[in-house]
Amino acid sequence: MSGSKKYSISLPEDLAEAVRTHVGLGGFSSYVAEALEQRVAMDKLREIVADFETDNDPLSREEIEAARAVLRHDQRDSSGAAA
Repeated sequence: MSGSKKYSISLPEDLAEAVRTHVGLGGFSSYVAEALEQRVAMDKLREIVADFETDNDPLSREEIEAARAVLRHDQRDSSGAAA
């Protein structure tokens, strides 16, 4: 991530307090930034899948599970059993 810029956002108080309790005083911003990075990555992945399915057949359950295993760096096969 390149430089940082300060933003003011509103969060549900109970959620913000749960994060602060979990990460302490100094980790709030980095925790939120990491969560946002993950969300942006998932949004981009959804766009990629939608674009793929526009030009191809929809992904099968097996293909989806195999992709999940790759994303998890998992050694399970598509049925969920350990390889």
